[in-house]
Amino acid sequence: MENATVAFYQEPARPVPILSEVDVLVLGAGPAGFGAAVSAGRQGAKVLLVEQSGVVGGVATAGLMSHWTGETRGGLYEELLDRSQGDRASLPDLGIHGNARQIINHELLKLVMLEMLAEAGVTLRLYTFASAPILEGNRVTGVIIESKSGRQAIFAKTIVDASGDGDMAAAAGAPYYKGREYDGKMQPMTHMLKVGGVDTSKVRYVPGFEDTFPLGDSDVQSEARKVIPYPAGHVLIYPSTLPGTVVLNMTNAIKVDGTNADDLTRADAVCRSQIGPILNFLRSRVPGFEACYLLQTPSAIGVRETRHFVGEKTLNERDILEAKVFDDWAVTRARFNFDVHNLEGAGLDETGVQRHFRQQRGYTIPYGCFVPQKIDGLLLAGRCISGTHMAHSSYRVMPICLNMGQSVGIAAALCARQGVLPRNLPVGELQQQLRSLGVEP
Repeated sequence: MENATVAFYQEPARPVPILSEVDVLVLGAGPAGFGAAVSAGRQGAKVLLVEQSGVVGGVATAGLMSHWTGETRGGLYEELLDRSQGDRASLPDLGIHGNARQIINHELLKLVMLEMLAEAGVTLRLYTFASAPILEGNRVTGVIIESKSGRQAIFAKTIVDASGDGDMAAAAGAPYYKGREYDGKMQPMTHMLKVGGVDTSKVRYVPGFEDTFPLGDSDVQSEARKVIPYPAGHVLIYPSTLPGTVVLNMTNAIKVDGTNADDLTRADAVCRSQIGPILNFLRSRVPGFEACYLLQTPSAIGVRETRHFVGEKTLNERDILEAKVFDDWAVTRARFNFDVHNLEGAGLDETGVQRHFRQQRGYTIPYGCFVPQKIDGLLLAGRCISGTHMAHSSYRVMPICLNMGQSVGIAAALCARQGVLPRNLPVGELQQQLRSLGVEP
């Protein structure tokens, strides 16, 4: 936990070697950062992608996410789905929660992402942590990185913060708040679980909190609440691309802050402590799981919500419900519900809406949501963009974040090429590029 009194060590001044000077520097190789790096590279920009873990894909790969939750149309997302398909003939659809095409083969996806980055001419640097921004006034001109190679500097004409939490944007002084507007509470964290030894011919998948099936004289969701320790207790079961295997979204850590290392450590321990009771419940009570075993846990915990930056524009829940088309649209035909996981325990929060979400036309996200106030030279991509807590519960999902990255990557390349700040980029030029990729409002 953070101490009330902080002692300081004065670090001696020392020269920092410059690793590279690039057109576009992207921080974070999750879906948003991957999309930004590939798209900027395809524009002809010199791009460096920095990722603190040892794998690209973020929650989609290291986080073992079951499927591409949510949907958007046009451009990079659909290309990535096409290239990472494999054999889907035996996989079920998930109804309103997705189709067989969206189920993730984690190892295949890692390979495809690396191929696409290489094809786009992107330089990738894994196992590297971005630790501090380099500022000239209010403009971010570079980043200090730390790795096995030591402390180094990277300078860039335009920087994309796709770190999920917006770490460099925050360190640079961009305004933000955390979590829900009125109390700062944030959505829970989760370890996804890959479970083998499952008789999938007997399994009934449970893709949503409002889904269940009979179990004895009760139902599976109610029985799980009785047995699995709080704050876990809900049942979410998804198909896998591997035979005899399913993916579970059933661990739960509440009242934790993904920008705090102590909280991340505690959340990891809490989620892992729930694995045994979850598997015992499934083996003893749920058909098809009688001989199941834990096959894999993620190398990165799933963090749903931390910082919401204040941008030139802010997306709110009314914009989503009204399917608003902004003049400065940059992401289009985004579709998902208000997926608010319970901030106080298991299941869907009282503010969340899944099966009963009626707006199916999709919505747009304006370019202004990616441009933080007060700080220049930097664009945001992913779940930390400028939006309300409720709007975030919809746009935070991976397909939408991937197409955010697509737009932001193109914008970053245009800014670097023209020598303009992101807030001064003519949005019509970005939209023209997006339309050439099949992105339409």
